[in-house]
Amino acid sequence: MRKLILLSFIAIIFAARFTAAQSIKNFDKNGRQVTKFDNLGNAVDAHDGEIALFNGVYYLYGTSYDCGFEWGNKTAPFCGFKTYSSTDLQHWTDRGFMFDAQTPVWQTRCDGKTYGCFRPHVIYNKKTKRYVLWINVYDNRVGYRVFTSKTPVGPFTEVKEPTLAVNSEMPVAGLNNGDHDTFVDDDGTGYLAYTDWRTKGSIVIEKLSADYLTGTGQHVKSITNGNTEAPALFKRQGKYYLIYSDPNCGYCSGTGASYRTAPSPLGPWSDGIKISDNSCGGQPSFVSTIKLNSETIFLFGSDLWNNAAKNEALANFYWAPLTFAADGSINPMQCEQTANFTRNSVSNKPTEDFTTGCDIGKNVQRSQTFTASKSGTLAGISFTTFQTGHPDAGLSVEVFELDNAGRPTGNALSAATLTVDSISWSARNIAVKPNIPVIAGKRYAVVIKSVTTKGCYGFAYSDILTDPNNVASISNDGGASFSTEKNRVLKLQVAIR
Repeated sequence: MRKLILLSFIAIIFAARFTAAQSIKNFDKNGRQVTKFDNLGNAVDAHDGEIALFNGVYYLYGTSYDCGFEWGNKTAPFCGFKTYSSTDLQHWTDRGFMFDAQTPVWQTRCDGKTYGCFRPHVIYNKKTKRYVLWINVYDNRVGYRVFTSKTPVGPFTEVKEPTLAVNSEMPVAGLNNGDHDTFVDDDGTGYLAYTDWRTKGSIVIEKLSADYLTGTGQHVKSITNGNTEAPALFKRQGKYYLIYSDPNCGYCSGTGASYRTAPSPLGPWSDGIKISDNSCGGQPSFVSTIKLNSETIFLFGSDLWNNAAKNEALANFYWAPLTFAADGSINPMQCEQTANFTRNSVSNKPTEDFTTGCDIGKNVQRSQTFTASKSGTLAGISFTTFQTGHPDAGLSVEVFELDNAGRPTGNALSAATLTVDSISWSARNIAVKPNIPVIAGKRYAVVIKSVTTKGCYGFAYSDILTDPNNVASISNDGGASFSTEKNRVLKLQVAIR
């Protein structure tokens, strides 16, 4: 028997406003990861990259998993690299892909038959007036490809393949060099910190050419002894810091973070000091230097991977400033639920923290009732959903009229089936158009179900806006009043015209 679960759906998102400051929510009050959404209401899909600040605007660069890229699946496509922009680190605008990765060339270089392509990092060259992008690849000898653009959002155009001092004689398309970071010093000199897989994961730093497009051969190797990756290089008060994953652990939901210091990027580097055993549930990704008014913030980021789950499009993020002791040492990480960037960061309204769940399939369907607050045409239903595990059937959305006892009065007034290919791997808004009449004061139910025997369809939900011991009624401007019988709020909206 199909299990029917009644849940509450709501279209209103209470946005938090902060005074002259940035404040980032990482976890909800129950310690669950909070999904970050863009201006279109879709989950942010940019992983294993970085946040860069150019001309007062933050840019999040990362690898997309939305099209269904799966590590180790030889049939998986490469999705490409995405950019998002923000002025406050809370509200993100989807700026699209950094370049067209759907071409046969890029699919050959980066799809599931290869090790993949990862880690987009962008720096600005004041001399050439170009934004320079480095990505990690495994189809060539050097392990990287380089691009330039006139703007931070691209499109980025590939330039000549770079050369580096380490592993230059190794076989093509092998595990030579891996995760990397780009860094520009105060004098404009560029550096690349990268992982040497031929020494089982030691870190190398190499000085870049004046245009940042290739290495110069000036380098220091074996900064770490191995079993590390994901370096992040930055400078604070004349001292250079290198944070890295310790140990290396791809797609792990919690691996350590350590750091070393040096008087120059080429060393000598100190011994390592661990500042976290689990990187707050993820793997270190970047440290961004952000000048905020009179302060300089060093924003640490880690990818909250789903313990090597196949659908890493659902991976979230941990972002919080590092803190330092008086002697310049980095304090152990505290894994903040909310990271505030100034002392006066104040919320005027409660935030609505969304996370994701996935169980819609052969044995489970989701249903929600609403009362039409006006008569008209039910013109649209939109909700946030995703797929996992390669479902073998589509997702159906049905609308029923209910009697006073809350039972359907007959057959579905409207039924639509969304194809598997139309539903993404990350949580995205999707819409159907019932175009059926509804009457003010009458109750209706939206039922979402699937007969798939594989995988599941998921949803974004929040638990914080309602009290489970009370029944509340919440209205929106779409012409419906939602009854919140359960302490769970999903992202769904109806539009009555």
